[in-house]
Amino acid sequence: MKENVEKRVNWIKNILTSANAKGIVIGMSGGKDCALVGILSKMATENVVGIIMPCESSSNYGADREDALELNEKFGIKTIEVDLTNIKKEFRKVLKPISESQYEMAYANINPRLRMITLYNYAQREGYLVAGTGNRSERTMGYFTKWGDGAYDFNPIGDMTATEIFEMLRYLGVPENILKKAPSAGLIEGQTDEKDFGITYEELDTYILHNKATPEVKKIVDKAYNSTKHKRENPRIYPN
Repeated sequence: MKENVEKRVNWIKNILTSANAKGIVIGMSGGKDCALVGILSKMATENVVGIIMPCESSSNYGADREDALELNEKFGIKTIEVDLTNIKKEFRKVLKPISESQYEMAYANINPRLRMITLYNYAQREGYLVAGTGNRSERTMGYFTKWGDGAYDFNPIGDMTATEIFEMLRYLGVPENILKKAPSAGLIEGQTDEKDFGITYEELDTYILHNKATPEVKKIVDKAYNSTKHKRENPRIYPN
């Protein structure tokens, strides 16, 4: 584990050097993925900023915020808070008339896109890079928002499953609250990753890492992977 951590930290250092970047900015949700990215980034450079960005969801103002603050304080990550709720509400007003087909997730996906605008605005002003926080399990299921949390300059954990991330976090001494909480995108009240998947992370990661799954799990994962292929590829351009 020590060697694994060191390799990732050195990789981040090389990314910063090659980009001539002064530091790293991360969206801090209080979850496991951003916690690990924050710690690895802080081990690579002193200049790390974690931005907490509540956006309408009440969970963003409660446990998520407290967990993010605790993580940042423990590992010396500078914290900035930007409340995007009013901007989200204004977007709803403007967008509602354009189509009758607006539904809950169409609105919910505004959240990660507003957050990415915030991160890149800060990064450009400070000469920083934006760190991605998505893991391999989420990526397999297409469980991220295009041009939202799917947009970043580099991602030091994108090859790791949720199970592997949990193990590294425990090794690094992350607060127990973060380790115990159910993974959630935090876009809709009561939402959890596993509820959205229809399977557990243990089942998903066992399939990813060992190609072992029940027919039902295999069907769910394969369907999600195939239907979200476009999210893992660059936009298609007419071939010359």
